[in-house]
Amino acid sequence: MTPSTPPSFLSRVAIALGSFFAILGNGRLAADVHRLRAGEPLAADAPPKEVRVEVPVEKIVEVRVEVPVEKVVEKIIERRIEDTTPTAALQLLGLLQRQARFVDFVQEDVAQYSDAEIGAAARVVHEGCRKVLAEHFTLAPVRTEPEGSRITLQPGFDAARVRVTGNVVGQPPFTGTLAHRGWQASDVRLPQLTDAQAARTLAQAEVEL
Repeated sequence: MTPSTPPSFLSRVAIALGSFFAILGNGRLAADVHRLRAGEPLAADAPPKEVRVEVPVEKIVEVRVEVPVEKVVEKIIERRIEDTTPTAALQLLGLLQRQARFVDFVQEDVAQYSDAEIGAAARVVHEGCRKVLAEHFTLAPVRTEPEGSRITLQPGFDAARVRVTGNVVGQPPFTGTLAHRGWQASDVRLPQLTDAQAARTLAQAEVEL
């Protein structure tokens, strides 16, 4: 007989007689039978009770950690007026003076000289200046069209590279004659200075003994 199959009549009589004497001798069994007869379910039929298990958990504590950070301080360097002199411009003047006597020529009062004398001196200055430009600069025209040709400047043209002259009215496009192609430097090769103050001396004074 399986647990789910009800016992037969004879079996129930035997169970009843055995239970009678067992109930008389066992108070706990008598109490269980009383609860069963009162309608309380058997332990096997009762739904499982919720069991709460409290597990100790470590208390989470928020800890604020302050990491020292180096304070960034903006260092302001005061420069004297003489330290802000454009050294590159002084270098170029020095090169033109050494190769072409450029400063001597410009500083000279040419009113007392004839056109022929000025022309002869200008030829020497021109040759020296051309040598300096070729050695220290890479030059190229801003516009590649021949001078005197008609060109059109579209809207948005670079006004820093092209200057519009004459009767300028309205907005581009502008159509005009290319009077000058312009020049631009794509590379500069000035010598590296070890003493910036030395660039202030454009030409040394000469003492003949």
